Amino acid sequence: MSGSTTCVEAAHYYLSAIRAKLRLNAFVDIYEEELLERAAALDKKRSSGAPIGKLHGVITGIKDVICYKGHKVTAASRILHKFTATYNATAVQKLLDEEALIIGSLNCDEFAMGSSNENSFYGNVLNALDEGRVPGGSSGGSAVAVQAGLCMVSLGSDTGGSVRQPADFCGIVGLKPTYGRISRYGLIAYASSFDQIGIFANNVPDVAAVLQVISGNDDFDSTASAISPDEYTFDTPSTGTYKIAYFKEALEHPSLDQEIAGTIKSFINNLPTQHFKVRAISFDLLDYIVPAYYVLTTAEASSNLSRFDGVRYGYRTNDDMADLTEFYKDTRSAGFGKEVKRRIMLGNFVLSSGYFDAYFTQAQKVRKQLSDKTALIFNDFDAILLPTVPSTAFKIGEKKDDPIAMYLADIYTVFANLTGIPAISIPLFRHSNGMPFGLQIMTYRFSELSLLSLSHQLMNVSRQDLHQSTNP
Repeated sequence: MSGSTTCVEAAHYYLSAIRAKLRLNAFVDIYEEELLERAAALDKKRSSGAPIGKLHGVITGIKDVICYKGHKVTAASRILHKFTATYNATAVQKLLDEEALIIGSLNCDEFAMGSSNENSFYGNVLNALDEGRVPGGSSGGSAVAVQAGLCMVSLGSDTGGSVRQPADFCGIVGLKPTYGRISRYGLIAYASSFDQIGIFANNVPDVAAVLQVISGNDDFDSTASAISPDEYTFDTPSTGTYKIAYFKEALEHPSLDQEIAGTIKSFINNLPTQHFKVRAISFDLLDYIVPAYYVLTTAEASSNLSRFDGVRYGYRTNDDMADLTEFYKDTRSAGFGKEVKRRIMLGNFVLSSGYFDAYFTQAQKVRKQLSDKTALIFNDFDAILLPTVPSTAFKIGEKKDDPIAMYLADIYTVFANLTGIPAISIPLFRHSNGMPFGLQIMTYRFSELSLLSLSHQLMNVSRQDLHQSTNP
C-alpha cells in the first residue's frame, strides 16, 4: 500500500463492495470481524515505524479449496459442509507472514471440477460483465472477486485451466505457475500431479508480487521445488529479443471461434514490428491432449476423493445405519454433486483391471510424449502463444447438459498442466459480443521471470495498438 489510505479504510471499502455485489455469489464466507482487527493491528504497526511486510494491507481472497486455520473449507461440496481447517496452507501462511489481509473464501466448482462454476454446492457465480454468463471455472469466485473489485488479488487452483480460463472470461490476469513452484500443502487435492495454486490480479506486477511471496521450498510438500523465487521487476524494459512459437493447428482448430482466431492472428502478425521473432510450428498431438488429461486426472481424483466417506469428518446421511457399505454409498451419493460423481466413476473405470493398460497406461505415454516434445520446442523458443479458450464466456446453462462439449473447451489450457510448465492468460481483446478474451503465454519450467516479463510487454503492445487505433 502507498500509505495514502489506512488498512482499516481499505478493508471497509472492500467489505462495502462485497455487500453491494452479493448477487454475484463470489464469496462463500467473509471474515469481516477478523479482517478489521488485523487491519487495525497493521495500521498500528506501520504508524510505529516498524518494518512492514511485502504484501502489507493487500486485500486477498482465497479459493474454497485452500486451508485457512480456524475457517471453513468445503471445496464447495456438501460432503465437507461446515468442515473447519485445522492448519494453514503454506501459501496462506506466507501471505499472512507478509501481512496480506485475507477477506474471505471464494466460491468454486465442487472439488475444483468444472469450467463454468455451475457445479458448486453454493450455487452459480455470475460474471460481473454479463450476469447471464458464466465466469469460468473452477476458480470462478476468485476471478469474479478481482474482476468486480471485491479484493485486490486472489488465489485459485489450476488443474487443467481453472485459473487461466476464468481469467480469460472475466478480463483479468491469471497465472498458473510451474508445477512445484508453489507448495500444495493445504490445497484440497483433485489430481495431485496436476494441481497448482494460481494467482488472479488486474495486472502482471501484482501477480508477480504475490508469486514472489508464496513460492519456494516446503518441508510439508515433497513436490515443492527448492528453487528460490525470482526477483520480479518491471521498471526497465527487457533488452533481449524473444523468440516466440505458436501452434498453427491451434489457430486453425474447428472449435476456435473465428473472430478470436482472426484477432489473435492479427496480433501475432504485428509482433515482428515490435522486435519479437515469431514463427508458426506444427504440433500434431493437439487432439490427444484433452483425452489424456481426463483419463489421468479422473484416475487421480477417484483415489484422492476416496477419503471423503462421512466417517471421520464432513457430511453423513445417517449415523444409525448398521451396514457400513450402505452408509458409504448413501453418504457419497448425497454428499457429492453430479459432476464429481461422474469423474470418480470415470476414474475408477480407467483404473480397473480390464481397462488400465488401454486407457491409463496409454494416457501416461501421451503425457511423456508431450513433455519430450515441449522440451524440444523450448530448445529453440522462449515462449509459446495459444488462445486461452475456444470462445468467450458462454451463457449460464448453455453447456451444462453436454459434459463432452464442456471438456473439449479445455483444449488449450490442459497442455500446461500435463507438461508442468507455467502459463498465464492476459486480457488483451474484446469480442464483438462485448465480452473479453485473452492470450495464453507459456514458457519452460521455472521460467516465470521470463513469462511475466514477456506478458507485461505484450500487454503494453496491446495498449499501444489500441491507442493507435482510437487515435489515428
